[in-house]
Amino acid sequence: MITSDVTLSPAAAGRILSIGAREGRPMMLRVAVEGGGCSGFQYQMDLVDEAGPDDLRVERDGATALVDVISLALLKGSEIDFVDELAGAEFRVRNPNAKSSCGCGVSFSI
Repeated sequence: MITSDVTLSPAAAGRILSIGAREGRPMMLRVAVEGGGCSGFQYQMDLVDEAGPDDLRVERDGATALVDVISLALLKGSEIDFVDELAGAEFRVRNPNAKSSCGCGVSFSI
């Protein structure tokens, strides 16, 4: 199932595809929200090569991110992006539902 509630930026799609090319097999980025972190919720991101039965697919340019049904409510309207800055390179969630976030950008509150 493909969902439009969450989008994948061109940079994130490109990075997922390049990781898959380097690994020699297609890879997908799984994005989930868990309780914890200094602001209440935190993002969990993993690279996987198989989707789970309840995963929703977010696709762009041949790349796929996966979001579980429970996390989707907290990620509605979000963009999964990839940034490469002086401080480091990482996947990042731009979440319009987050009222505040910690300094590292990994945890947030609603």
